Amino acid sequence: MNAPLIDPFARAITYLRVSVTDRCDFRCAYCMTEHMTFLPKAELLSLEELDRLCSTFIRLGVRKLRITGGEPLVRKDIMTFFRAMARHVSSGALEELTVTTNGSQLRKYAAELAACGVRRINVSLDTLDEAKFAEITRWGRLNQVLDGIRAAKEAGLRVKINAVALKGFNEDELFALTDWCAAENHDLTFIEVMPMGELETATRLDQYWSLKDLRARLESRFTLIDLTERSGGPARYVRLAETGQKIGFITPLTHNFCESCNRVRVTCTGELFQCLGQEEKADLRAPLRASSEDAALEQAIRAAIARKPKGHDFDYSRQKVAGQMTRHMSHTGG
Repeated sequence: MNAPLIDPFARAITYLRVSVTDRCDFRCAYCMTEHMTFLPKAELLSLEELDRLCSTFIRLGVRKLRITGGEPLVRKDIMTFFRAMARHVSSGALEELTVTTNGSQLRKYAAELAACGVRRINVSLDTLDEAKFAEITRWGRLNQVLDGIRAAKEAGLRVKINAVALKGFNEDELFALTDWCAAENHDLTFIEVMPMGELETATRLDQYWSLKDLRARLESRFTLIDLTERSGGPARYVRLAETGQKIGFITPLTHNFCESCNRVRVTCTGELFQCLGQEEKADLRAPLRASSEDAALEQAIRAAIARKPKGHDFDYSRQKVAGQMTRHMSHTGG
């Protein structure tokens, strides 16, 4: 029963990303609409159900667990869940417990996250300009996020900045972001905007800035040394010879990373998505709630992994968006 999770393409599934809430205290323009309709509480997995679900995946071979949202740290009593996951870190069953956050709640929670075994976090930050930050997040305050990042550093957490590459928005901040991360000793990863969910005032083609172009601009100032290392996720890394810092590129459009995909995602309602860029999903909430025993849950997980596709179909070529998902990124988990 404890055989590892292997998909049809001989890829071991060792990385689970779990959304603990669809709610967020920001409304980032590439992630969700300003007036989102969020799920009723009864549809969300309870913290106890999330514990049981994640513990089952860990028993089946997951070694890296990333907690996402929405904004995971706005979930009520979320530290109860992190304290529960800390036992797997302490036992060695879980090699890494990490969080993707917008940073707004880090001043409150960074020290406790560190106490629970979190060693590094990803903070989403697309601009260092206060006015532009307010524009892109709609509800966010840059100073609150920067203070949260300071709190994370004070707690001993390694911080990686995730910046979505947005045409006409943060193109002019490429070097400012790079220089700031070098000065603060943060790793930096750029992400191509993904075709997830409908937008109110823009199209994905309006937003799309190819990382092939971004990398070429970096090469106009820096010497980029390709690295073979992987962090367990989809990023490919380079080191800037002049500063020594590490830069990552997540390129689902210009160069997909599907051949080495080792991850699946579970939403806050217990939907397991085998691929971020496909609509195929499996319901894990029903077997979770049908029995206090885990046999049916394990069977549902294994059946879903057996249907994991080879890759996604995202494509921005020919001036149209192919493979666009109807669900917003906040639904699936960052």
